[in-house]
Amino acid sequence: MEEIKNKIYAYLSQKDVPPQNIQQIMTQIGYFDQKPLTKLLGEMMNEGLIVKTNKKEKYSIPKKLSMAVGILLMNQKEFGFVRQELDAQNDIFISKKNLGGAYDKDKVLVLITQQADRGYKAEGKIIQVLERNTQTLIGRYQKEKKFGFVIPSSRKFTSDIFIPGKYENGAKNGDIVEVQITEYPKKDKNAEGKVKKVVALKDDEDIYFKIILAENKIRQKFGSKVEKALEIIPDSVEPYMAKDREDLRDEFVFTIDGFDAKDLDDAITIKKLDNGNYKLYVHIADVSEYVTENSAIDKEAFKRATSVYLINVVYPMLPEKLSNGVCSLHPHVDRLALSCIMNINPEGKILNSEVKKTLINSSARLTYDEVSDYLENGDEKVLIKSEKLREILTISQELAKILRNARMQNGSMDFDFPESLIEMNEYNQVTNISIEERRIANKIIEEFMLAANKTIAEKYFHLDLPFVYRVHEKPDPEKLQKLLPVLQSFGYDMKIKGEVNSKQLQELLSKLEGKKEQRLISTLILRSMSKARYSELCLGHYSLAFKYYCHFTSPIRRYPDLQIHRIIKEFIDGKIDKKRKASLIETVKKSAEQSSIMELVADNTENDVDDLRKAQYMKKYVGDVFDGTISSITNFGLFVALSNTVEGLVRYESMMDDHYEFDDINYTATGKRTGKVYQIGDSLKVRLARVSQELRQIDFEIEK
Repeated sequence: MEEIKNKIYAYLSQKDVPPQNIQQIMTQIGYFDQKPLTKLLGEMMNEGLIVKTNKKEKYSIPKKLSMAVGILLMNQKEFGFVRQELDAQNDIFISKKNLGGAYDKDKVLVLITQQADRGYKAEGKIIQVLERNTQTLIGRYQKEKKFGFVIPSSRKFTSDIFIPGKYENGAKNGDIVEVQITEYPKKDKNAEGKVKKVVALKDDEDIYFKIILAENKIRQKFGSKVEKALEIIPDSVEPYMAKDREDLRDEFVFTIDGFDAKDLDDAITIKKLDNGNYKLYVHIADVSEYVTENSAIDKEAFKRATSVYLINVVYPMLPEKLSNGVCSLHPHVDRLALSCIMNINPEGKILNSEVKKTLINSSARLTYDEVSDYLENGDEKVLIKSEKLREILTISQELAKILRNARMQNGSMDFDFPESLIEMNEYNQVTNISIEERRIANKIIEEFMLAANKTIAEKYFHLDLPFVYRVHEKPDPEKLQKLLPVLQSFGYDMKIKGEVNSKQLQELLSKLEGKKEQRLISTLILRSMSKARYSELCLGHYSLAFKYYCHFTSPIRRYPDLQIHRIIKEFIDGKIDKKRKASLIETVKKSAEQSSIMELVADNTENDVDDLRKAQYMKKYVGDVFDGTISSITNFGLFVALSNTVEGLVRYESMMDDHYEFDDINYTATGKRTGKVYQIGDSLKVRLARVSQELRQIDFEIEK
């Protein structure tokens, strides 16, 4: 029936074709079996391809009836926008009263009630929910005598959920619960549901953290099947495991990680050859030896797809016995690895490479700080007193600089936004917040991992094997065009004609260094780009300026790396025949899709937790005055960043000296009466007015 569907859509899409009844449609497409056709038209309506008029039951496409289909994206302020499927650049504003019972991320049919005009978005009213996205919600249980309500924790959900008394499932008044929706909201009726489980008791000291975990559905425990599967995995490398591997235990292998890291999945061996070239070994933990395809551990790892790092706690992709134990490249113990061995010339070109199954034994476990202290300041810690190690670290620094320069010459971009270092004690209390430094040791490992990832991707692309690539597609020229007025307002000239190569943007970023507008323009450039993701297609990595790229170096914490390790080993062992290759095509596609989804979940969770911890830290400073810098300006206020990376909002409504208007080209706020102008980068004294842990918000007011 797909051909019939296409014929119907093509016919109704014609400019001069008005709404048609079923008989007219049958005549035009030459199909006269009314029962299956009626069913097909119903399916097309559910998909949002066509709509049916109220009068005379005629069919048309949404656009002809001032309708659109899209995904509802709710705002914390209880309104939303519908992102259209056929016109993603022009969202439709939906007020709270016009939500029509739709929830965040539902697929909806919207009637456009006011067309876009003079910079204002179109407005609309949701008339049908085509596909529900939300089946469960997290919220606070409010108990009445014989029933209760769940008040959603997220303000993106604007109505309470009615809970019949028999479905409260042990929840007490004030508890945070997960509720399953049994009936969605209608015009005059709230949604109904039943409590699935209690997430946190009302007096839990870390209740807001637990809400974030529940809202993002973070998997916190491994089930009994995984625990049982772990029982047969040895705690160390058994002799039979190493029989077909190259023994590199005599090579000098070392790791560099954070001081508190336990999942060490990469190690290095480096040599400078007599001819001036470098030989770089990037050894990666061979997790696939322990996590076999479709095993209980593998199925759980696929669902998680990534480890989630939340400041002082980790929810790992793999159980601790693997992630911190037999897979982790701890010093002075034998470990199984996949080693990418590269010969690199003094200009940073990788001349040749090979990938081997190896057996390694790390000689030194170094930390970023101690290596950086030595290379930056000559400060020798105990481990670095070794002359051999000092020489190796010097060569590492030399090669990393070469690789970085080569990368930058090709147009690789570096968005150097300040990262927060949030320190916590054993009682889950934030003790300090500062800027996390990207020091020389971090940059060395970064360059070596980039080189290995690029090399592996190129090698296996040319072998024409199914693979999981890390891709970052070229930005939409139209989005970049919208940057031009902003750039011109700050005195930057940039020509955008058709495709923009990364070198142009990199040169712009270098001009921004140290300027007060750096953060704003860098952010706008980043927003104009698509987000990096995983794909079974090799589409290149735009911001790195790599034609081939994948994630190979972290199989303990990322599923795509684990998946391609299996493919690499199967190829080395000669096990990929025509049948296996065909099955891998679907496998890598599913891996890429799931990993991209779960990466977003992990990012959102990490950002939410960072915001929560910052709010908790700042709560004790309410009323205090701080020096800050305007980091961003919006149509509702000024964002002010403190030197420790904490950011808060000064709302225009709190600026009583004038009525301020936002200029979205120059990114300024100007007083209507006084003409006073606030710009990005301006220094301000602000007083901490309010902090909400629940909303993870910090509000400042300008100190007079």
